Amino acid sequence: MKQTLVLFCFLACSLAVSAQLKTKPDCGLITVDIHKGWINEAKPNADPEQIKAKLPCFTSFEKESNESACGGGVYYDDKGICFYIQRDYVVITEAFKGKFTVPVMGAKSDDLFVKFGNPKVKDANWEAYQMAFGIMIVYYNAKGTINKIILSTKGVDEIDLCNIN
Repeated sequence: MKQTLVLFCFLACSLAVSAQLKTKPDCGLITVDIHKGWINEAKPNADPEQIKAKLPCFTSFEKESNESACGGGVYYDDKGICFYIQRDYVVITEAFKGKFTVPVMGAKSDDLFVKFGNPKVKDANWEAYQMAFGIMIVYYNAKGTINKIILSTKGVDEIDLCNIN
């Protein structure tokens, strides 16, 4: 009986000793460049491997295909970022804790007029601005401040937004 107990303890200890410590990749400070339309130099229309190389701290990845939800994506759930790779756009939510080259998140509509002029398309809860890289769509919450930003290399007439955003 003692030998069985000693053998069991030995096996338990050997399993614990052989366990590997795995570190999660760190993205460091994540920066959204509003004028260039990229996040840490990863463009919305970049290849998934390029996105993952620039931002290795992704939480999940879905291959690009017509069967996948929204055409596949690279997701950073804990960072408030989602790259929709087949549709060539990135969504940044108010959960984002990184840095913006132009402070857009939390801004009011009047603040954007000074920086970007009139929006190309406007609705009650969102505005789309023509940018050098494509478009920037900003969404407003009930307080009238921006709580979601979409950057895309496509134009207003070309973009195909996913319904689960």
